[in-house]
Amino acid sequence: MRTPLNLDELEIYVWEGSADIAERVERCMASLDVQVMRADGVVFSAVQDISNTAIAVISVSVLEGAQLTQQSIEGSYGMPVIWVAASGREREKKSGFAAEYSHVLPYDFTGAELRAMVVRVVQQMRANTVRQVQTNDLIAIDACMIELLKEVDVYADCEHNVLIYGETGVGKERVAQRLHEKHTGYCQGPFVVVNCGAIPDGLFESLFFGHAKGAFTGAVAAHKGYFEQANGGTLFLDEIGDLPRYQQVKLLRVLEESAVTRVGATTSTRLDFRLVAATNRPLREMVQIGDFRSDLFFRLAVIELYVPSLEERGDQDKIAIFRSIVGQVVGEDIMTTVGDPPLWLLDTVGRMRFPGNVRELRNFAERVGVIVRQTGAWNVETVVKRMLAISGESQPDLAPVEAVDSARRSWDMAERNKIINALDANEWRRQNTAHYLGISRKVLWEKMRKYQIVDGEPQTPLIN
Repeated sequence: MRTPLNLDELEIYVWEGSADIAERVERCMASLDVQVMRADGVVFSAVQDISNTAIAVISVSVLEGAQLTQQSIEGSYGMPVIWVAASGREREKKSGFAAEYSHVLPYDFTGAELRAMVVRVVQQMRANTVRQVQTNDLIAIDACMIELLKEVDVYADCEHNVLIYGETGVGKERVAQRLHEKHTGYCQGPFVVVNCGAIPDGLFESLFFGHAKGAFTGAVAAHKGYFEQANGGTLFLDEIGDLPRYQQVKLLRVLEESAVTRVGATTSTRLDFRLVAATNRPLREMVQIGDFRSDLFFRLAVIELYVPSLEERGDQDKIAIFRSIVGQVVGEDIMTTVGDPPLWLLDTVGRMRFPGNVRELRNFAERVGVIVRQTGAWNVETVVKRMLAISGESQPDLAPVEAVDSARRSWDMAERNKIINALDANEWRRQNTAHYLGISRKVLWEKMRKYQIVDGEPQTPLIN
């Protein structure tokens, strides 16, 4: 038995224009605990004016005066749009609005049609929310990462193979998953991950091609290989550069024929999947020296993406990722008590080197998060020293408390107080303060790091 969909927190904003649909929407949704509000002429001051679960129902007549567009509603307020046509039963023509607008009702819609459409849209919204939570570690502040995500979004909705380059731990699988999630067709299918460096000798055919029942001793049942498992979705081949040459030709044949024959079977199975491969090895050089087949390389590298290392992304991305992971580990309740990570800690993270990239940073942030969660404080003694003890030699020279005190004595306290005074005068808004001081926001940030200025900190009395 299906669990009924809870619509208790749903809000529906209706732009009816010259049509007469608002009252009908209210009547149709009267049996459900749903808030229906007329939005014609309403100006929303911010995104916060809209709840997390809200839908827009808009008459196509609104478009005649160019008052609203789908992009303005979905982009500004995060609301999906249900369009109501200008006349009855025109669902196929969809006249008056773009063809890609999928949520469309005729003008003479029934209550059942509206409720079914609303339920479908809410289900999609909740599915999107789940995917967003799963991909929230793809943080991009630096320009190089922003450009990468733009490239991913451009090429996501196509069928061509993709080859992803990048150092170990940079998040190549997360990029591959984003490609999968943003494809309009393959996102409905599975996302199958295969580590090519962990395929045992002699099992390649069985694991990739599958086998028929009785194909060999122990084959008591038929088995789908990786190719068939990914049918209708995306097959992600990680560490493709570790695949031996004699296995590469077998992979190439499947890609060329779009079909696979199980071991011990006599008939082939047609396949439709998207292949995304990733490697941290220089495949072009491997092709030149004969370690990787050129024909397979050119099949894989129709689209090439490079994921920058954490060092290339810079301090801001490190800090943003650190804050996100620590917040998840510590938990919202404790974070409310201890407050945001102090500036000294964020400064430390920004200066640290992570050869293992995001994977290593995640491990480090989780360790810090556990310490803060258990001790209940952002304390230099309990956090930094224990960080040093557990992080080992790969971490940079974090200054002990005594060294920090010594550095503090060498500060230009007059300049420090000047910055604090300017911040206070501008209600601690960084951009306004930088303009007030006649410096860039980056310079202001660097000075706050240097002087370890925490939000709301008072001036330090000067001693003559």
